[in-house]
Amino acid sequence: MIELIEIHQKFTDSKLQRIEEAVSAEIEKHLLTSDLPKNAQVAITAGSRGISNIVIILRTIVKTLKAKGLVPFLVPAMGSHGGATAEGQIEVLHHLGITEESVGAPIISSMEVEHIGDTVEGTPVYMDRHAYSADGIIVVNRVKAHTAFRGRVESGLSKMIAIGLGKIKGAAFIHRDGAMKMASNIESVSRVALEKSPILFGLAIVENGFDETALIEGIEKKEWHKKEAGLLKKSKLMMPSLPVESADLLIIEEMGKCFSGTGMDPNIIGRWRISGVEEPESPRINRIVVLDLAEKSFGNAQGIGLADFTTDRLFNKIDRKSTYTNALTSTYLQRAMLPLIYQSEKDAIETALQSLGPVIEKSALKIIQIPNTLHLGKVLVSNPVINELEQSGNACEKGIISALEFNENGDLIRKITE
Repeated sequence: MIELIEIHQKFTDSKLQRIEEAVSAEIEKHLLTSDLPKNAQVAITAGSRGISNIVIILRTIVKTLKAKGLVPFLVPAMGSHGGATAEGQIEVLHHLGITEESVGAPIISSMEVEHIGDTVEGTPVYMDRHAYSADGIIVVNRVKAHTAFRGRVESGLSKMIAIGLGKIKGAAFIHRDGAMKMASNIESVSRVALEKSPILFGLAIVENGFDETALIEGIEKKEWHKKEAGLLKKSKLMMPSLPVESADLLIIEEMGKCFSGTGMDPNIIGRWRISGVEEPESPRINRIVVLDLAEKSFGNAQGIGLADFTTDRLFNKIDRKSTYTNALTSTYLQRAMLPLIYQSEKDAIETALQSLGPVIEKSALKIIQIPNTLHLGKVLVSNPVINELEQSGNACEKGIISALEFNENGDLIRKITE
């Protein structure tokens, strides 16, 4: 019998206490209403990621703008997500709780774009037609490590401009040169957009290791990339992680777009699965089993190809159109390829264990079970992981000890998400 011990990890937990006040203060600081006519139309970007407190943040922006006599509206800025349709992108926002009623402003969705210029390298720059036609644009996004590349800016405000507002057409051009040029493409495209569109300023969100709002900061155009780069560094220092650098088996209870743009964050599991790009040195996970697809991913199983084993339950939830559209736009096709599929969680996990070799002692295996790759404050680990943590001096708070056991349907008895 394999025992799993609940442990509570410690990450940076500083968080913003008064979110509405912080948002209002940043708008007051960076919005020059003298540059806008009365009743000016202001577009606010809304993305497809599960950002903590995003409804409160957007609602406060809307309320503050209205108090200044401006007319705000939301624009879905998510590249090819939502099946690359206007209706699909509104549906994604609705599932995130972002509706006209919840934020107090209309949502104007379209896949139509304007060609607003070209970079010095010759990449065309596109922007959502409604946003570009507005009197002003406020770019809102979380700043964090990207799941496919490294650069001065990664996932954040610049990406929201280049890929989010660029819709599927802009996203395709950003991705066409591969992961190694993503960072430079995003920066150069966003630079052109900052010069040639009515962007007023950006509102950057940084979250702590527990998926909580830690910082909200306005960024003006003249200091855009420098400030965003600084916030990215802060974000990476707050990132959660697995308790050890290597493991024999990682069990992920749920994957999905609500946890990571790639379903399972490659920064956490140590797998890129991008042609021509070397895999990271750490963490090193021998086998990954993913059990289910979160309902809030709406069938998009982008990232399923990062796993080795999965279940019929997950497979039957996959919306191939949205998954394939996402993979084709990103050009990272391997990330959408299917792992070995088994009828039950028991079959998938036991086969993964067997695949490690015929002479391995199960009691010696380093096993980690996590709810998803976003929430890592509480995880389950085997005794060898505990031993490694203790030997390295990384003390952790221990909780319930349970067995890796299954019910009559073949489902894990102990799950963190339940």
